[in-house]
Amino acid sequence: MTTHSAIAVEDIQQSLQQARDSISSIILGKSEQVKLALSCLLANGHLLIEDLPGVGKTTLALTLARTFGLDFQRIQFTSDLLPADVLGVSIYDSPKQAFSFHPGPVFTQVLLADEINRTTPKTQSALLEAMEERQVTQDGVTRPLPAPFFVIATQNPSEQVGTFPLPESQLDRFLMRIEMGYPDQKAEYELLRGRDRRQLISQLPIIIDTAQLANIQRAVEQVHVSKALLDYLLSIIRSSRLSPWFSSGLSPRAGLALQKCAQAWALIEGRDHVLPEDVQQVLPGVAAHRLQIHPEHLNESIDQLIDHLIKQVPV
Repeated sequence: MTTHSAIAVEDIQQSLQQARDSISSIILGKSEQVKLALSCLLANGHLLIEDLPGVGKTTLALTLARTFGLDFQRIQFTSDLLPADVLGVSIYDSPKQAFSFHPGPVFTQVLLADEINRTTPKTQSALLEAMEERQVTQDGVTRPLPAPFFVIATQNPSEQVGTFPLPESQLDRFLMRIEMGYPDQKAEYELLRGRDRRQLISQLPIIIDTAQLANIQRAVEQVHVSKALLDYLLSIIRSSRLSPWFSSGLSPRAGLALQKCAQAWALIEGRDHVLPEDVQQVLPGVAAHRLQIHPEHLNESIDQLIDHLIKQVPV
C-alpha cells in the first residue's frame, strides 16, 4: 500500500483509540467487549448483547451513541408491543383529508431494542426489513432509514421467565453477539465509588462525528484480505459444516460477516491487512449465535466448541 494509505490507517487508529478510551471511561474493565462492539459498528452491522439485567448493556449502547454523536432512541420490548409501536403508524388527518405517516422510534441512527426477546415473534420480525434493507415499508410506501443505522439489541438469557426465543432469521441479522459478564473486583470498586454513569455519559465529548464514521466504515472495506487468509476463512466455514459438534454449520452470510468483522478488527489494531489472529478474535462473536450445538454435545458450551474449531483448523 502507498505511504498515504499507511498514514490514513494511523490517523484512523488514533481516532478509534480515543473513542475506545472514552467508552472505557464509562464501561469499566470491559475493553474486549468495547472493541468487539466497535468492530460491529465499523463493519456496519447490528449487535446483540445477551446477559443478565444490570451488567451495563444499556450503558454501552448509550455510550457508543454519544461517542459518535449519533441520534439515539430506545424501545422497551414488552409482550404487548405491536409492530406499529416500532415502525410508526398512518393517522387520518381531517383538515388535509389524507393519511399522514408518524414515524416510529426505528427512524434513528442508533436504536436500542431493549430486552428484544420479551416481545412476540410478530413484533420481533418488524425489525427484519429495517435491519437488512435499511428501510421500512408501511402502507405500500418504502421509507429509507437514517445513515448510519445501527441496532443494538439486548436480551436476557432464554431460561428467564417470559422470554420468546429469537427465530434463526432474526438472529442471523445480527452481525455479532457478545456477553458483558460481571465486572472484575477493581472495576466494580470504581463503579461503587464513582459518580452515576448516566451523568458521566451526558458529559462525554463527541470523538468521531457521522461523516468521519462513514469514512472509517468505507476504510474497513479496503482493508486487504489476502488469498491465503481467504483460504483460512473458508477452511473454518467448511470445518463448521463438517463438524460433529454442530447440527448445521456457518452460512455464506456468516462467512461474509466474519470477513467484515476481521477487517474492522484489523483496522482498530492499526493495520491495512487482515491476519488469522483477527479472524480468531471475532469468530466467537460472529459464530456463537449462528451455530446450533448437536444434541450429543450439549454438555459443552458453544465457546468451548468454537475454541476447538479454531484449534482444529491449521493456519
